[in-house]
Amino acid sequence: MPASRGVGSRGAGAPTLARVLDAMAQIAPLDLAAEWDNVGLLVDPRGSRRRVERAMLTIDLTETVVAEARRARAELVIAYHPAIFRPFKRLGQSDGKERAVLAAVAAGIAVYSPHTALDGVAGGIADWLADGVLAGDEPNVRRPAGEGDFGRVVELPKAIPFSRLVARTKHHLGRKHLQVARPQGQKAIRSIAVAAGAGGGVVLGERVDAIVTGEMSHHDALAATAAGTSVVLAGHSNTERGYLTILRRRLRRELGTGIRIELAKSDRDPLDVI
Repeated sequence: MPASRGVGSRGAGAPTLARVLDAMAQIAPLDLAAEWDNVGLLVDPRGSRRRVERAMLTIDLTETVVAEARRARAELVIAYHPAIFRPFKRLGQSDGKERAVLAAVAAGIAVYSPHTALDGVAGGIADWLADGVLAGDEPNVRRPAGEGDFGRVVELPKAIPFSRLVARTKHHLGRKHLQVARPQGQKAIRSIAVAAGAGGGVVLGERVDAIVTGEMSHHDALAATAAGTSVVLAGHSNTERGYLTILRRRLRRELGTGIRIELAKSDRDPLDVI
């Protein structure tokens, strides 16, 4: 590893890893995460006193993201999804997640995950999704929803056509295609529940006109439409990735100019529509 990474004069103005972790804790306090989640500093090859000149933001820690971070000489990757979720019984080369973690360790790259702490916090991913369906409207109602307050319910000042909700969601998430399910006879949308990722289970019990989330099981979609609720699905990580730009801006505000923060170009949803 080059001597200039995190040491010497080049790194003198850079924050320590501990300082970056403090900034993340201000943005998304870890005590807001679900009990079942695995959040925080998950890979720490060189200790919290090291300097972080470059950090990379991603939704998933994959082998290609680690390779990109290594080329960028990043000392830290903040991966929204935990790189280590279920306990590893062994670490080897037969599994992609294991290879990604081993590659990060070999490159001396620390890995941090905020996951559900970033979902439910005020100004986090759930609120960002709610902003997208509101599209500048001032809601009559805006409240936390679901397990751990990881979702939001909003009520629009006036009902809109379903087609307008779809257009707003496409614009906010930068998607050309969405999956939708609609109950028979529904004419307009006023109340909407949103949740990131596999958020159908988070907000399915809410009595709303529509649910906007990443993915939902076949049977949950049937249950929603049977209850009179429309469903808009954008793909799991497509409901999360757009927030990374906001997270980068918030980290820059907390940490100043001594650290360079990049978005991983190789990070993308594994599923596409062709």
